[in-house]
Amino acid sequence: MDLTPYVDHLRRELAVAADAGGDEARALAERLSAPLESAARLTLLNALSAAMSDVTRELAPGSVDVRLRGLDPEFVVTPPPAPEPVREAREPVATPVVAAPPAAEADDGTMVRINLRLPAHLKGRAEGAAAAEGLSVNAWLVRAVSVALDGGGRASAPGRGKDSGGRGFTGWVR
Repeated sequence: MDLTPYVDHLRRELAVAADAGGDEARALAERLSAPLESAARLTLLNALSAAMSDVTRELAPGSVDVRLRGLDPEFVVTPPPAPEPVREAREPVATPVVAAPPAAEADDGTMVRINLRLPAHLKGRAEGAAAAEGLSVNAWLVRAVSVALDGGGRASAPGRGKDSGGRGFTGWVR
């Protein structure tokens, strides 16, 4: 996503406001334009990141990450894993019983931060697995925990990578 039109708009608005103040205000506005560009880009990036956090909450266990490429953000969408096809069991299979969370622990959509300390060899493997699926380590871990707790048999989305089948979106938006 190219932020340049938005930053240019802010510069024009600053110039219009400075015109009302005379020559000194115009000169000051010109000197402030460059430093304000960085602040404007950071503010827009923070707003996009907060918005994608809300979207990710709704998509869980899928996610939307905002990545900075050069000066502009790009969005990486990771859809939830496809459900496993239902197979007929020839003989009854015992399924683990997962108790529903107490009402006080019900999911209200709030994101929380935790610190996770992994041994170095596991951290490297987790980073490699996330990179192989085109995910951030955080998105990969959220998916793995979600699948593990929901009783799923696998922690990775099928088809991620070079031949994602059109399920991921990466690129520039205007």
